Amino acid sequence: MSFDYSSFFRDDLPAAANAFTGFPAYNFIGGHNDAGSVPVDALTQALARAMARDGQHLATYGMNGGAQGYLPLRNYISEMLAARAGMPTDPGDILITTGSLQGLDLVNGALLSPGDTVIVEDVSYAGTLGRLRRHGVTYEAVKVDEGGMCMEHLAGILAELRDKGVRPKFIYTIPTVQNPSATIMGVERRQKMLDLARKYGVPIFEDDCYAELIWEGSRPPTIRSMDREGQVIYCGTFSKTIAVALRVGYVVADWPVLRRLMPLKTDGGCGALEQMALAEYCPEHYAGHVDELRRILKGKYDVMTGAMAEQFGASAEFAQQQGGIYLWVTLPDSVDTDKLAQIAGAQGVAVNPGSDWSADPDAGRHRIRLCFGHASHQQIRDGVARLADICHGEFGVPQRGANVER
Repeated sequence: MSFDYSSFFRDDLPAAANAFTGFPAYNFIGGHNDAGSVPVDALTQALARAMARDGQHLATYGMNGGAQGYLPLRNYISEMLAARAGMPTDPGDILITTGSLQGLDLVNGALLSPGDTVIVEDVSYAGTLGRLRRHGVTYEAVKVDEGGMCMEHLAGILAELRDKGVRPKFIYTIPTVQNPSATIMGVERRQKMLDLARKYGVPIFEDDCYAELIWEGSRPPTIRSMDREGQVIYCGTFSKTIAVALRVGYVVADWPVLRRLMPLKTDGGCGALEQMALAEYCPEHYAGHVDELRRILKGKYDVMTGAMAEQFGASAEFAQQQGGIYLWVTLPDSVDTDKLAQIAGAQGVAVNPGSDWSADPDAGRHRIRLCFGHASHQQIRDGVARLADICHGEFGVPQRGANVER
């Protein structure tokens, strides 16, 4: 390439991407999941059946189902949410999206302008925090404890904003297996959040992408299932249960909201083959698949926490959790995890620094998020041991010979 584009690029673009050269030896970043759990044969057979039946509909945008997505998949999501999340849903209130991220982008695009205010959890999805910054939005962070977002703190922030004449555009929450903390909000707090949202006239954006990954028992009812006024916009995904690369998510909202989101979805529709395969596969197989995935992830969690305890001892603090694919770890104040992530990454151990997942980046400077969903048991053990060696070499943590049993 000889032509110089540098003077043509916008000044506010994100940092340039690097060419993909393969995954690191020990990959503890992103939302990757267990490769052996992808139902390859069953999805292949499901797609073949769906193609034989509906393949001719690929000739039309929306496959004769309209811009909201493949109707058989929306019908299944409707049934699944009613049965598994206590949330009866009309298929007409569902919009299929390219992963949950597109749902987030659509809601942001419809509701946010520079200078607006959004309420978030003080540790939250890095993709959400980054998007809010790029929108020029101010966010107010609510403390997260072992039960999720703290309602007393939320109430105080809402009251303070009201006194300043500010009404937030929405409350963004990941109530079930929160990312990155893996906390699960109880029903009482969910109802309190809804009550506060009604009191102050603020919508709730409920991101429920990890709700199916509770290892034992059933998932709590969604906040939207408790809402009778259409105040909650809901999003979910198949990325964390079936396969990340399928990129199939969905937004659930009352039609007056959905009809304003749809014109912003200018991609001509989500990938048809993915939707067809899921619609055919899920009715018979989804529940059993998720049960087995939960078992596998719980086993990897046990290996990850055991390895962290063995290698870091009391230097690494983390809460016991009930689901998910991430471990949220606090290291001593002497450890700068931005620096640790950079150094470890160069040596084949990829971790997410806590600053990316914190509303106040400085507050997350001693934390890391470790994804254990994709790595094998042996890779987890070896990768954590390597991370501990690197951390010790750079920061003197953990102190060798000083590890104690957790």
